[in-house]
Amino acid sequence: MLKVENVTKYYGNFKAVDNLSFTVKEGEIFGLLGVNGAGKTTTFRMIIGLLSKSVGSITLDDKPIDYSVTDNIGFLTEERSLLTKLTVLEQAIYYGVLKGLTKEEAEKRLDEWLEFFGIKEYKNRKIKELSKGNQQKVQFITAIINNPKLLILDEPFSGLDPINAEMFMKAIKIFKKRGSMIIFSSHRMEQVEQFCENLVVLVNGKSVLAGNLKKIKKDFGKKNIHIIGDVDTEKIKDINGVNEVVEEANEIIVKIEDDSIAPKVFEVVKKSKDITKFVIEEPSLNEIFVSIVGEAYENQN
Repeated sequence: MLKVENVTKYYGNFKAVDNLSFTVKEGEIFGLLGVNGAGKTTTFRMIIGLLSKSVGSITLDDKPIDYSVTDNIGFLTEERSLLTKLTVLEQAIYYGVLKGLTKEEAEKRLDEWLEFFGIKEYKNRKIKELSKGNQQKVQFITAIINNPKLLILDEPFSGLDPINAEMFMKAIKIFKKRGSMIIFSSHRMEQVEQFCENLVVLVNGKSVLAGNLKKIKKDFGKKNIHIIGDVDTEKIKDINGVNEVVEEANEIIVKIEDDSIAPKVFEVVKKSKDITKFVIEEPSLNEIFVSIVGEAYENQN
């Protein structure tokens, strides 16, 4: 288990991370979310030992993280960190040996992942000759080549098209099944919803939302009603407790304060014709994120 306990990080007088605590269990994908500058990357770097903590403790299986355990950690950075003049094979061997593998082991694992991503033909190509998407695949492979027990993914889907993003998701799920602890950061909330059971949202280095994703959605209270059909949206807007009515191309989304408003909306909708959908759903993580983060910024200013 990874434990981050009451961790604070100062850069001079600037507090980049403020009393942060969370745990990640084996086989769990944990979301660490926030806007740019929220403290996510600083937290990642403290976890792997690249930055020292000002206050608090970080342990992996009850042991401080130092060079004796870093071979069990994989870190995919948001920035490109490839040596572009090397070939894919040379890059993999370089990182593999740094993580305690033999050259033969590194090459064998590289071959397996190149097969998985469908880019076997690039094995002896130089990194600079690859597209950005394929460079991202190679960077991911170098992060996981040591079969890490703890895997940190900072914006892993950045710049990927939907097909390649799906391949990355399949690869991440492989490590989840193996029992790896995975910390995942992304601005694409729909992917966070697919992966993460638990999460923390940071604003200016401080946790403003934390816990189980299902419980967070339930406790948020607000709901969305999805309607397909010819309805009088003006009458719906007049209902007390309706926050917003969004008319999209194929459906109408009614944002309500809580479940008690739904019957009032239904009373209006049932008088309409050709209604093929009336579904009450919890808000998306993106809606919750925008609401919570926006409120946190307002409270700090």
